[in-house]
Amino acid sequence: MGTGYVGLVSGVCFSDFGHEVVCVDKDPRKIEMLERGEVPIYEPGLDTLMAKNVEAGRLSFTLDLQAAIKGAEAVFIAVGTPTRRGDGHADLSYVMAAAEEIAKAADHYIVIVTKSTVPVGTNRKVQEVVAAANPGLDFDVASNPEFLREGAAIDDFMKPDRVVVGVENDRAAKVMEDIYRPLYLRDFPIVTTDLESAEMIKYAANAFLATKITFINEIAALCEKVGADVKSVSKGMGLDGRIGNKFLHAGPGYGGSCFPKDTKALARIGQEHAAPISIVETVIKVNEETKRRMTDKLLDLCGGSFNGKKVAVLGVTFKPNTDDMRDAPALTIVPALVGGGASVSVVDPQGRREGEALLPGVTWEEDPYAAAAGADLLVILTEWNEFRALDLK
Repeated sequence: MGTGYVGLVSGVCFSDFGHEVVCVDKDPRKIEMLERGEVPIYEPGLDTLMAKNVEAGRLSFTLDLQAAIKGAEAVFIAVGTPTRRGDGHADLSYVMAAAEEIAKAADHYIVIVTKSTVPVGTNRKVQEVVAAANPGLDFDVASNPEFLREGAAIDDFMKPDRVVVGVENDRAAKVMEDIYRPLYLRDFPIVTTDLESAEMIKYAANAFLATKITFINEIAALCEKVGADVKSVSKGMGLDGRIGNKFLHAGPGYGGSCFPKDTKALARIGQEHAAPISIVETVIKVNEETKRRMTDKLLDLCGGSFNGKKVAVLGVTFKPNTDDMRDAPALTIVPALVGGGASVSVVDPQGRREGEALLPGVTWEEDPYAAAAGADLLVILTEWNEFRALDLK
């Protein structure tokens, strides 16, 4: 249920495992696109894999949950859990609505699997909602958080660092084992645990990665003051096996669909249970300051005013190999440039589709050299491979 980022990638990859998969969505426009063989998100390789499995008859798309659930052994909830306005909580209304619909549509034993990122305790609530909506239904609930990186999602699904499965009994564990059998056979680590631990693993992992990014960004600010090179520092740090070199690249702050939402939700969970996670609360604060510090840095380079300056911005998506603009640093930095009176040209291989509505007042260019012509300032906000080979001189 849900053909967004997580739902569509999971559905396509499960069908490639050899399972029969039906992807369900409420949005007729999305289902029409998918039935035409068009992918509504940008994810390298997804279109080809989808076409292959549709052709093999293992993958289909529908608006009709009742038909989709007929004879299904498991149903995955992969709907959105955006941050609720005002309080930092994950909005669970879509998840609970999905659980209720599944309960009303199901008439046989089924495992209801939460793939969406949800706060600790949500799967217990899903259990209650399903039992209330259909008291006679024989079902189990499982937690199966996703760890997909946008831009590398298929690889992450097919060759995961680990698969996390939270279940309460052997019957549900067996269904999940059958679903992930191709990964069991190839000895990928499968962590089978309880519902609460599975929910917590997802939040703890994302908060830790966000902390690494924020830490190196603070070190970068100090490096600039003392004359050190942050690239050398992160290389020297990352060679320590206990630290590792991933997520130690300084930049304009983290964004995207996961880190901002999940760190806020985890901080909120900690506050509610009187066990505040001060490190994560600080990470959130420092990340916002990092984006603002970038703007101040650019302002200094422009002599204290953006007014009348021409600025070229390369990359506005929150990371390369995606068209996702959610919480991208560009959404803080570019409006500050435009608001300060600069004329801004933007180049991004995939960002225009979402970016046009989100970044009013900029000029979109296809060619980085055209965008840079006559510019006072060139800003690289997203490390797309296309920008690595540019002749900077």
